[in-house]
Amino acid sequence: MQYAVLSDIGKKRTLNEDRAAVFTLPNGLILAVIADGMGGHQGGDFASSTALRMMGEEFEKLKDASFQSHEDWAEWLKETVLFVNRALYNYANENKKLEGMGTTLEAILIKEQFCYGTHIGDSRVYQINKEEIKQITTDHSYVKVLIDSGEITEQEAEVHPQRNWIIKALGSERFVEPDCYSLLLGDASYLLLCSDGLSNKVSDSLIRDIVLSERLLNEKATALVEKANQLGGEDNISVILLQAPAGVNAT
Repeated sequence: MQYAVLSDIGKKRTLNEDRAAVFTLPNGLILAVIADGMGGHQGGDFASSTALRMMGEEFEKLKDASFQSHEDWAEWLKETVLFVNRALYNYANENKKLEGMGTTLEAILIKEQFCYGTHIGDSRVYQINKEEIKQITTDHSYVKVLIDSGEITEQEAEVHPQRNWIIKALGSERFVEPDCYSLLLGDASYLLLCSDGLSNKVSDSLIRDIVLSERLLNEKATALVEKANQLGGEDNISVILLQAPAGVNAT
């Protein structure tokens, strides 16, 4: 599995509250995590960096894991996210300067061609191959609720004054229910995790064109970030691009 990780402050912000990392273990396990902090400079930065650090620390404990079923791996990922949520919530309760903090979270655990994911907030995961780009996650955002209820169109959502409001975040409530999913990596397909600094600026079709271009993997990640900056760069921009090797069987 090849991967590229890039996080950029953008053109308008004075602090990067995004965090992105890929953790690996000798037994072949991979954990990809993106977190986009909220709650002011101090709170957002703390929430995203702490979530990333704790996910990595818990992942390290899997080096001797002997789970037998897909359900075991998926359950570990969900329980770890809930553990991190409780820790962040308790931090905020004990430190008033962090009150109201939270973070989005995309976490994907990869074991061979099997992927187990959790999703909270409006960062996104896409699966991309020669046929299509498919958004795997559903935004936990105010405008998504308005779209689903028929009150606004997707075009109106792009310029809605509350388009950055999220209705679910890690650490902002005592309990959070993450969306959980699983998928298979197909032959030479890609997974893209990104913060809304990318998805709010670059269209799905353009993302797909860049990812399927002849560039090297690191160059593709750089091109995605550069395009978001060219189109305004109002927010922090983070991407993790993972490529399944040729010959992977998704059946």
